[in-house]
Amino acid sequence: MKAENIEDIYELTPVQKGILFHCLYSEQSALYFFQHIFTLRGNPDIDAFEKAWQLVVDRHTILRTGFYWKEAETPLQVVYKQVKVPLNQHDWRNLEPVEQKKQLESFILSDRKQGFDFSQPCLMRQTLIRLADDYYQCIWSYHFIIIDGWTGPLIIQDFVQIYKALSQNKEISLAPTRPFRDYVDWLQQQDISRAEIFWRQALQGVKAPTPLTYIEKMDQLSTQEERYDEERIKLSSTSTQAIQSLAIQHRLTLATIVNGIWVILLNRYTRRNNILYGCTVTGRPVDLEGAESMVGMFVNTLPIYVQIDIEQPLLSWLQHLQTQLVEARDYEYTPLTEIHGWSEVPRNLTLFESIVVIENFPVSQFLQECKINLEIQYTELYYRNNYPLNLVVYPNEELLIAFSYDSRRFDTDTIAGILEDIEMLVQQMITNPNVKIKDLAFLTPEEQEVTSMLEKEAFSRSAQIRLTS
Repeated sequence: MKAENIEDIYELTPVQKGILFHCLYSEQSALYFFQHIFTLRGNPDIDAFEKAWQLVVDRHTILRTGFYWKEAETPLQVVYKQVKVPLNQHDWRNLEPVEQKKQLESFILSDRKQGFDFSQPCLMRQTLIRLADDYYQCIWSYHFIIIDGWTGPLIIQDFVQIYKALSQNKEISLAPTRPFRDYVDWLQQQDISRAEIFWRQALQGVKAPTPLTYIEKMDQLSTQEERYDEERIKLSSTSTQAIQSLAIQHRLTLATIVNGIWVILLNRYTRRNNILYGCTVTGRPVDLEGAESMVGMFVNTLPIYVQIDIEQPLLSWLQHLQTQLVEARDYEYTPLTEIHGWSEVPRNLTLFESIVVIENFPVSQFLQECKINLEIQYTELYYRNNYPLNLVVYPNEELLIAFSYDSRRFDTDTIAGILEDIEMLVQQMITNPNVKIKDLAFLTPEEQEVTSMLEKEAFSRSAQIRLTS
């Protein structure tokens, strides 16, 4: 890129620096790589499709950004004035359906392995594959260093609005947006000393992360190829409405309920009353005007240290947890590396190995409601971070709960079992929100009966051993 094409240069945010560091020193090219797969039905206006994506890139500075770190004291992000968004097209209509499926799976994997070159601007690309006259697969790939979970849907919204206007020959009308630089400037004005005081107090006494050994595979093979799998369940619309009503009635957020469920599960699995895990936050400052509509990388993952009293009623404990989560949000801009340094957890240990993520925007619902001459269905999301266990919740008419996990450390049956436990906890919450935490049951009545019998047999055997010894 020529110097005259440079629009701006500024430092990375602390979270971006962390991502860049992890990616440059990781052997996995797909680290923090995101890949959305959409099904398109109808006859898209290809010219409008391509132009709409280009206008989205023109509109947002972060989508025209590359990164410079070689021979630099501190990494820099470089915004370019003009960048062409890559759109690759393939026509596979001449292939049999079986061969199409095989080719698609192969392409998706190769696209992930291709990754991105950070020094190049526009760390995203589009691929449009035509499988029938009115049937396409669209693969949208990008790097997390420029697009977080909140930003993705904002970009999709922009694209749909622009495409609709272009295909109908109407004027494009979009609300103005602020550049990502404004957030970088805001960050540099924050008082990090106040954040240090808060996090030192919040993590006082924590010496090590909460172990996941109780739910891990016994026979982990370090030679096994790294692979992340996903298991998911959908709550019924009735259960989803019931949990939402519960939240509204008791002034709780969905995020509080999900975080609470994960803490309770970790408490039960580990037999520990002090739980440390990660919670992903949007990171968009309430005092930065227009932050909610800015496109860029704001998200952060914070350590949450919770002390759980199983004698306490569930509802009052959740209300206390919500207060704790709200307090942490006041310092959500704090770099995780700094927080780690202020804690008593040694640097050679990770602060946490599991994280909770609440996606804030129901993409599927938005795509169903947008009126364009094209049916767009959101079919799959692939992503990869450096945490072995990720609990991700997608709000919709039917709440989707998913685990993305390192299959070298966890097996599918264990993860499926945890999802069943979550579903049972949700039902008990709906039925009796004032139940004591210790009285929450994870097993079905049949399983409880079998467990009780096994425990009695074990007690009987130990008694016999004591009598004969």
